[in-house]
Amino acid sequence: MLQPETTADHIPGRIEFDNFEHGFPEGFGPRGWDHLAYGVAIAFATFQLVIAAWNILPSQVVRGVHVGFLILLTFGLIGNFTAKSNLGRTLGWLVGSIGFLCGLYQWIFYADLIARDGDPTNTDLVIGTLLAILIFEGTRRLMGLALPLMCGVCLLYWFFGQYLPAPLNHRGYGFDQVITHLSFGTEGFFGVPIYVSATYIFLFILFGSFLERAGMIQLFTDVSLGLFGGTRGGPAKVAVFASGMMGTISGSGVANVVTVGQFTIPLMIRFGYRRAFAAGVEATASMGGQIMPPVMGAVAFIMAETLGVDYSVVVKAAVIPAMLYFASAFWMVHLEAGKFGLVGMKKAEIPNAWKALVRGWYLVLPLAALIFMLFEGFTPLYAGTMGLALTVALILGASIVLGVSSTALRVIFWIGLALIAGVVSRHGVDIFAIAGIVGALVLLSSLSQGGRATLHACRDSLAVSAKSALTVGMACAIVGTIIGMMTQTGVGTIFGGWVIGLGEHSLFLALVMTMLLSILLGTGIPTIPTYIITAALAAPALANLGVPLIVSHMFAFYYGIMADLSPPVALAALAAAPIARENPDKIGWEAMRIALAGYVIPFIAVYSPALMLQDGDPMAAKIGFTGAVVYASIKALVAIGLFGMAAIGFLFTRMSAIERIVALAGGLCLLGEFPYSDWVGFPLGLAIVAWQWRQRPPRPEVAHA
Repeated sequence: MLQPETTADHIPGRIEFDNFEHGFPEGFGPRGWDHLAYGVAIAFATFQLVIAAWNILPSQVVRGVHVGFLILLTFGLIGNFTAKSNLGRTLGWLVGSIGFLCGLYQWIFYADLIARDGDPTNTDLVIGTLLAILIFEGTRRLMGLALPLMCGVCLLYWFFGQYLPAPLNHRGYGFDQVITHLSFGTEGFFGVPIYVSATYIFLFILFGSFLERAGMIQLFTDVSLGLFGGTRGGPAKVAVFASGMMGTISGSGVANVVTVGQFTIPLMIRFGYRRAFAAGVEATASMGGQIMPPVMGAVAFIMAETLGVDYSVVVKAAVIPAMLYFASAFWMVHLEAGKFGLVGMKKAEIPNAWKALVRGWYLVLPLAALIFMLFEGFTPLYAGTMGLALTVALILGASIVLGVSSTALRVIFWIGLALIAGVVSRHGVDIFAIAGIVGALVLLSSLSQGGRATLHACRDSLAVSAKSALTVGMACAIVGTIIGMMTQTGVGTIFGGWVIGLGEHSLFLALVMTMLLSILLGTGIPTIPTYIITAALAAPALANLGVPLIVSHMFAFYYGIMADLSPPVALAALAAAPIARENPDKIGWEAMRIALAGYVIPFIAVYSPALMLQDGDPMAAKIGFTGAVVYASIKALVAIGLFGMAAIGFLFTRMSAIERIVALAGGLCLLGEFPYSDWVGFPLGLAIVAWQWRQRPPRPEVAHA
């Protein structure tokens, strides 16, 4: 049964937030105004569900209404939470309503806008300008200045770039050309990112919200505690495993920090981990959720659309690197625990993992079905819709049988429900039939008090999902400025030419330049716009240098994530700081150390594409594709093992500075395919491990009676 969300009334007055990027407070605002926000959120979620299930509107209309809802709810909620008076809240909702009307304009005048494409009316220009202003201001109030400033610079270049010296200049564009390209069509605000936000992203946010509220966090936590709680440094391993599992359904780094971290960070601190290290572990593991199949982050959906490949192709490419990322985090916390003699939890404090799975087995079914459908080639939209329907059916079914005392009747109910689902899908799954089953379960649930409580919680999940989608959606909208500017001016080819020119002399330097660009662009802005910008600028250039296209995009993706762990901004560290009560910069530096694998895996994948299951690996010609995959994986494991030893300074005993330098040198040699690099890296690694084995302290002798 769903766990109802707290919807406490907020005391009127200003909430002290620099921005709402890490999420809004619980609820929807002060008494009275919360009902308005709640109703709009339900309407938003309902619209998205109907579109996902039946696809009854043109894509351009869906994008427009989606952006309209984003602006309406953004300004409305910000007004609810920050305005000091009812007048201020009214103003917020009025401004949001103007944005909603701008979105509806795409629907009402859909045919007319197509007919006069390239020849806008004055009304078109007014609506387009208003839309741009509201998207910029809404993003600023929601997420701070960094992203709007970056997009604003692109807008200035778009308007005035013709006055710059060659080769930076362009031919010049009029106000009507810029606004038309930006606010209408599919290459500005309504480009691929907002299309993905309006379809896949919202659906998977809703899917994750239902699973979380159904108790998935508790299930993952109990299983993690049962598996790793008693091992050396167990609490930190619990944090890594639980956050990785949560990443499979949420795909949100900061959201993982503020949910799972509420439990794991205090637990790690209680068992002896330093506050900065504990928060760094949670930040590292939570950000890794964005690369953890099957759901991954919103970027994976955008990447699939950009590359024109099935989502399963992106998922398969991410599997081995994701496993290496979390294996590295495990390795780091294991070494840290050994260095400081940190032990695991007592047996009495550890839940039984098997009993936890038996108790919550049904929660795993929607996730398993989702994975199956994605790898069988179903579209993410279809797989997400069916996964969500299955989740709702299981939750409602569980609430219906909760009051049934007879085990036989409960078994008959579940078998009957399975048979009905099987009958209606014998000729293929029909969304109308699935909707009918869910509707029948809703009707049955409404007949009992517990069932009605579950229905209320389901309704709350719809509203909360709409609220959670705002930051992602607004980011997807505003980065359309950069996409539109680049598609019309062609400025991306200039940067691409620089990268290609550098790569002709050294691919390694071109990779370093792309890495620094991703981290620099990601300073203070979310992963989605960071990836979109870097992928547009650098990924095509890397592909022209012989890097497989999906690897070049994954390269940009990884460093967009690493930017959220890298000081001075380090958004994930900022989210963890209040929980750990520690300085965000200290947390950021610890997170960088723990996430060292995230900084090196993309380099290894470029030189060994088999690591991402891509063709073009040099070892494939010698040992075959499967052999190349195995070799690249082993090489990456050894490399991150050596980097971990160098970063933590421990293996079997504390390492000296010289030992750490040797381990670092071995890891660097295994980073790429240079002449004799593997022949140097593996022996160095073997030598330092053997030396550490010899230096290990003797085991204490057991006294004999």
